[in-house]
Amino acid sequence: MIVERMIEASSKLRDDVEKFADSLVKEGSVDAVYNPLAYAWEPHRAYLELASGGGAKTLLLGMNPGPHGMGQMGIPFAATSVVRDLLKITNLEVGRPRKPHPKRPISGLDWPKEEVSGTRLWGLLANEYGSAESIFKSVFLLNHCPLMLFSGERATNITPDKITGPTTKALLERCDEHLREVVDIMQIERVIGVGRYSEKRALNALSGIDISVTTCWHPSPASPLANRNKGEDWKKNVRNVLP
Repeated sequence: MIVERMIEASSKLRDDVEKFADSLVKEGSVDAVYNPLAYAWEPHRAYLELASGGGAKTLLLGMNPGPHGMGQMGIPFAATSVVRDLLKITNLEVGRPRKPHPKRPISGLDWPKEEVSGTRLWGLLANEYGSAESIFKSVFLLNHCPLMLFSGERATNITPDKITGPTTKALLERCDEHLREVVDIMQIERVIGVGRYSEKRALNALSGIDISVTTCWHPSPASPLANRNKGEDWKKNVRNVLP
């Protein structure tokens, strides 16, 4: 029942954010928007089938898809080797964005470049818990916003905290609503924001709900905290908040 409800909630989010994508471009907030819940729905659904019924009561909340991870495969913090070897999700169709940018091709589960944030985070979870089944007994991973955003001729990847305007506000409110749905469906007791922005969105979305919200450092290679002491300080920081 949980899995079916999660798939239904995610499919509604997938459809709802399409209109926001077009409006963001029209407003000039961004130059291109990809919705991996649409073109990578098959692997995303497979992830929900695998992960959402595992019994986890802790949710790791990311910001939005990365161009080498969820943006390719529809799975939060995805990396090609992680999806193939740990999650065992293979041979599923990934289509193309409605309005693709020439600088941002999509090849899905065969994408050749690893998402470093994904290999770091999933690698840590595998070291802590073991198999995918064991991971999902303890934690579930979700991105707050499912849209991937690009700016400029080179299609520079940007994050939701870097854009403003009425459409952005409405989009993030819809994403807040989805977070509340996930918390309710899975009976989540604790949310860990991967980075301060995700913690802030969780605190805002879950205000008035009896749930614990905390944070950990983001694994991005662009973050000095993630790289400090060859990554060992980041690993310790995340382990300190994991169930």
